[in-house]
Amino acid sequence: MASEDTPKRNKLTRRDITKLALRSLFNQSAMNYERMQADGWAYAMMPVLKKTYGDDKKGFSAAMKANLEFINTNNYAAPLLMGLEASLEENGQKRSTIDGLRIALFGPLAGIGDAITWFTILPIVAGISASFAKQGSILGPLIFFIVYVGLFFARIPIAHLGYTAGTNAISRIRESSAMISRAASILGCTVIGGLIATYVQISVKTKIPVTPTKSISIQTQFFDNIFPNILPLGYTFLLYYLLKKKNVSPVVLILITFVLAIVLSWLGVL
Repeated sequence: MASEDTPKRNKLTRRDITKLALRSLFNQSAMNYERMQADGWAYAMMPVLKKTYGDDKKGFSAAMKANLEFINTNNYAAPLLMGLEASLEENGQKRSTIDGLRIALFGPLAGIGDAITWFTILPIVAGISASFAKQGSILGPLIFFIVYVGLFFARIPIAHLGYTAGTNAISRIRESSAMISRAASILGCTVIGGLIATYVQISVKTKIPVTPTKSISIQTQFFDNIFPNILPLGYTFLLYYLLKKKNVSPVVLILITFVLAIVLSWLGVL
């Protein structure tokens, strides 16, 4: 509830919130290492604040100054917090309450947003798109383009969710984010497994002579009979182990792979 001495605020419309969401596209347009996304954030919030405060220039000035403070969050989740802040401003909440919520929530929202978008949705879609693209299919770039653009415009309903649901929107997303991340991770593991089997090709050409006229192929009669594609899987796991557990540089791993491929091919092993 707004306090009695708080000036009456003007009401926002759906169009105002949609405009807020679209202006959030420029959230990182003036990114800097002093206040991070503050300039873009204030730019997105400015029309909403200008309308809610109306002729109250002092209140508008204080709100704009507060929105120029340090902030750094996920770009796709930012409209949710912007919508929430717009709702609080419209309802005449105290400046300290609004600023406190923004400061308290931009960090958790960054973690949730990054986990869902950058670490789950986009890597999975990129893997699927790359698979189609390698086969020469137009679906490769098309799928990635559609999903990427879809994420951009998803900020419109996300902003409306923040505005209508208020603080409840944050708790709802936090409750469901673990389930969404787990389901997407399972799908991602399935996709990555398929990509390893399809595109990581390691075939041993070495044969073991049994008799003067007969030999056994290590690849077809040994590895493939025990576990098809075990070498690509094993080498991928080895690289992952070195990358994550031993902190070996990706560049070093790429160079090692090149050297091994050239040397083992020259020796006739691969």
